[in-house]
Amino acid sequence: MRDNRMAGQRYYRSITALRIVLALAVAAVMFFPVYWLLISSLKTQAEMRLAVPTFWPETFAWDNYAEAFSVIPYARFFGNTLLMSIGLIVLQLNIALMAAYAFAKGRFWGRELLFFLVLAALIVPDQVTFVPVYVMMAKLGWLDTFLALIVPHGASAFGIFLLRQAFKSLNNDVLEAARVDGAGRFSILYRLLLPMALPTVVTLGVLVFISSWNSYFWPLIMTNSNDMRVLTVGIAMLRDSIAGNEAMYFHVIMASCVMAIIPIVLIFTVMQRHIVTAMANSTFK
Repeated sequence: MRDNRMAGQRYYRSITALRIVLALAVAAVMFFPVYWLLISSLKTQAEMRLAVPTFWPETFAWDNYAEAFSVIPYARFFGNTLLMSIGLIVLQLNIALMAAYAFAKGRFWGRELLFFLVLAALIVPDQVTFVPVYVMMAKLGWLDTFLALIVPHGASAFGIFLLRQAFKSLNNDVLEAARVDGAGRFSILYRLLLPMALPTVVTLGVLVFISSWNSYFWPLIMTNSNDMRVLTVGIAMLRDSIAGNEAMYFHVIMASCVMAIIPIVLIFTVMQRHIVTAMANSTFK
């Protein structure tokens, strides 16, 4: 009996150790590109051109970050990206809130069918619809403006689904009490449902920010001038901005990438608890 118990304990320790080793191996594989990005952003041009790469900078070249601002209008690109992200957050959250309220608490014919059509939009990639949308933006004269960057993505099927699931979990008795007190639809939505579903709303805002901050394809086709470029497009064009000799300026490109990912890393780190909670509560009902 004792031998069986000791064998079981050894087996449990072995499995636990194996899990830890596998977890560390997976974490190392996933973190290594980020680590390489960070150390490359701090290397000198000469060190970046060595035949045998070094895994730690010989000298820390902090001026690489300052050089990124002199090579391209980095501050302008950063500001454009921030404005686009804020605009998308405001528009998507408000549209998602109103649509989710209708699908979760509204009573009208065809509600489930319409919601199914909204979910169907999740499987349609932007590349399928960008040609007609591009033509529409051109006819409206919105190309190379923030309107073209924000309005076409003002509605999010995923955001509507996420908030609908959150609203359906709320008790209808609270809404009936608010109606009896004379509250209108917008008062119920913004003064009652919004605070009750605040973690999900915050999570959706974070996800919209991350998605818009990393967006590349749409800003690339909708903007033509450097005054409207965003960070992703600007960094991709950085190679052409340095006389086509990108092999000599990888350290500047790496520094630009590091500065670009800092905002989303900070926001995701602070808000990851809300994201996990919202995803766990968003089962299909």
